[in-house]
Amino acid sequence: MLEPGPGHPITIAPVPGRVVVRYAGTAVLSTRDALELRESSYPPVLYLPREDAEMGYFEPSEKRTRCPYKGEASYFSLRAGGAHAPDAVWSYEAPYPAVAEIAGRLAFYSDRVTIEIAPE
Repeated sequence: MLEPGPGHPITIAPVPGRVVVRYAGTAVLSTRDALELRESSYPPVLYLPREDAEMGYFEPSEKRTRCPYKGEASYFSLRAGGAHAPDAVWSYEAPYPAVAEIAGRLAFYSDRVTIEIAPE
C-alpha cells in the first residue's frame, strides 16, 4: 500500500449536478451524488453510488486488478440493448484508507459508455 502525497496526489471532490451513464442507449445509472477522483497525471474518474445504478444491466466479472494507492478493484460487464461490454465498470469494495470515500462506488471506462453531467 502506498500513500498519496506530493509525488502522487489524489483528491476526491463532489460533482455538482446530475450524472447519467448510458450504455447502448440505456440509462444504467443516474445520480446527484457523484464523486470525482483526481489522481496524479491521470484523467479524472467519476465514482458513482451503486444504489443509483440499475444493477440488472451489470454482470459481475472474474477480473481483478490492484492499484498500489487504492487497493483491489473488482469488475462488472454491462449488457443492454443486445450489446455487451466486458469489464466496463470497476469498484473498490474495500479501498485503502486514503480513498475510503470511494468504497463500493462504481466507475466506468469512458470509451465504453456515455457519461452526461447536467449542472444544476
